[in-house]
Amino acid sequence: MASALSSLRYGDSLSVVAISGATAVLCEAISWLLIYRTATYNSLRATIERHSRKLDAMKAGAGASGSSQPAGSSSSRAKKMDRVETSLKDAARELSLSKLKSGAVVAAVLFVVFGLLNSLFEGRAVAKLPFAPVPLVQRMSHRGVPGNDPTDCSMVFLYFLCSISIRTNLQKLLGFAPPRAAAAAGGGLFPMPDPKVN
Repeated sequence: MASALSSLRYGDSLSVVAISGATAVLCEAISWLLIYRTATYNSLRATIERHSRKLDAMKAGAGASGSSQPAGSSSSRAKKMDRVETSLKDAARELSLSKLKSGAVVAAVLFVVFGLLNSLFEGRAVAKLPFAPVPLVQRMSHRGVPGNDPTDCSMVFLYFLCSISIRTNLQKLLGFAPPRAAAAAGGGLFPMPDPKVN
């Protein structure tokens, strides 16, 4: 495919974008097989959404009732909200752990594809940037490309940009994006420390 597109004017760029798109589809298919179709993932996702709705309702109820509640009721409401927040964070952490095995397989696929692309486009500019990037970005955008033209774009930079944008949008399109409540809960393998705990 790369050789068929290389005869076109923007052939190298189109090749990198097409391979990045195909890799994103392959990675999402692997993720679907290993994660998204499992009962564990679906139950964790439902738990996160349920706890998120419950927490939102509790916060809305606390704001609406205001000062009409007695002091003891406010304390018990805060404890209930803390329990729901804790269970939401735990479910988000479990969701991240369930994605770990798929992440390893996807990383291996991306590593192989990146090595293949690196050997195909080594030392060639695959695109021309319409601007000269800042020096920090230029190190990556011009990596491995001979010459001093800062607008030459390496395969690494184009593949990186395409992978991020295509895969994220593909996840949203297919409905595989993680629940917003999981991100808002600070879920993940390494969540931020809770300021309430000493």
